[in-house]
Amino acid sequence: MNAPKTMSGVYLTGHGGPEVLEWRDDIPVTEPGAGQVLVRVAAAGVNNTDINTRVGWYSSDVTGATDAVDQKVEAGGWGGALHFPRIQGGDLCGIVEQVGPGVAFKPGQRVTCPINLPRPRPGNPQGFIALGSEIDGAFAQYCLVEADDLYDVSASPLSDVEIAAIPCAFGTAENLLTRAGVTAGHKVLITGASGGVGLAAVQLAALRGASVWAVTAGTKAEIVKSQGAENTFDRNAPLPQDIFDVVIDVVGGPAWPSLILSLKSGGHYAVSGAIAGPIVEADLRDIYLRDITIHGCTHQAPEVFARLVELVNTGRIKPLVSRTYPLKGIGIAQADFQSKTLPGKLVLVP
Repeated sequence: MNAPKTMSGVYLTGHGGPEVLEWRDDIPVTEPGAGQVLVRVAAAGVNNTDINTRVGWYSSDVTGATDAVDQKVEAGGWGGALHFPRIQGGDLCGIVEQVGPGVAFKPGQRVTCPINLPRPRPGNPQGFIALGSEIDGAFAQYCLVEADDLYDVSASPLSDVEIAAIPCAFGTAENLLTRAGVTAGHKVLITGASGGVGLAAVQLAALRGASVWAVTAGTKAEIVKSQGAENTFDRNAPLPQDIFDVVIDVVGGPAWPSLILSLKSGGHYAVSGAIAGPIVEADLRDIYLRDITIHGCTHQAPEVFARLVELVNTGRIKPLVSRTYPLKGIGIAQADFQSKTLPGKLVLVP
C-alpha cells in the first residue's frame, strides 16, 4: 500500500512561543529508502523537551527555567542549530505503512522507538540524534524512521495512546535508574514525581524493588503513591540529610544543594532535566568529601530501551495518561502541559 504524497502535521518554523507552530496540510511524505520504514503515526506524546526545543532552552545563553525563556536564540536544539521547518515529536507509536529495501518489518506491525537514537562514532561513543530535533518526528500523519531504531510492540496489551506515552518518559527514567545502578533495597528519592519522567521513574524504581520517596505537590501525593512511592515530600518542604542511596532529578534549580545533602556518603545523583533552572549552586566539599557520584544522563544504550520494550510487551508497566488531544490542538496541549496541573502524560492523536 502506497502512502499519500502529502500529509497534515505541525511545522516548527523557528524558536519562540506557540506562534512558531504552524499547521500544514501539504507536507511532503518521503518514501522509505534502503533500511528505512514509513510509519503511520497512531499517537504522539507531549514532552518538556518539545517545549524546550521550541523556546530554545538548550542554548547556553539561556540560564532560567523553561517557562521563563524570553529571549531570542539562534542555536537552541539538543545539538545546536536546527534546520527549519522541523516536525517535532519524540514520542512515537505507529503502524508500519511502507518499508524500504532490506527491511524485515511488515506493513501493519505496531512499532515505537526511543527519542534519543544512538549514533556512536569514533571519539564519541555516546553520540546520538533526537527524534523531532535533528530529524523529523511524530507530530504529523507519517514519520520516516531507520528500521534499526524501531521496536515491534504489536504484542503489547497497552493502547496506542499508552505506548505513545512510553519512549521519552519511561526511556529517560529507565536510563536514569540504570546509570545510577538502582537495585532492590536501595532508598531512592525522585524529584518532579508527578510529571511524565518522574512518575515513570517511580513506577520503574518500585518494579526494581527499591524503596521510593518522591518530591511532588501535596495535591498529587496520592497519585504518586499509587504508582509505587512509599511516601512523598512537598516541593517546598525541607529534605532529610544523609538518608538516600540515589537521587533521580529532573528539576534542578534552587533546591539542588539539598538534593546532594539528602544522599548518604557514597550515594549517586543522576540528572536528566532542569525544569526549575539549569544553573545551580554547589559546595564541592559536600560532593567530594562524601564520595558522591554524579551521572549526567542523555545517551541511551540500546539495551536500555530494549529492556523497556520487553516490559511494554508483557504489560508489566502502564503509563498514566491524563488527557488526549487532536494533533491540531498542540498549542492547547502544550499550555496544559506547562500548567503542571495534570499528572503523568498528555498525548496527541493525528
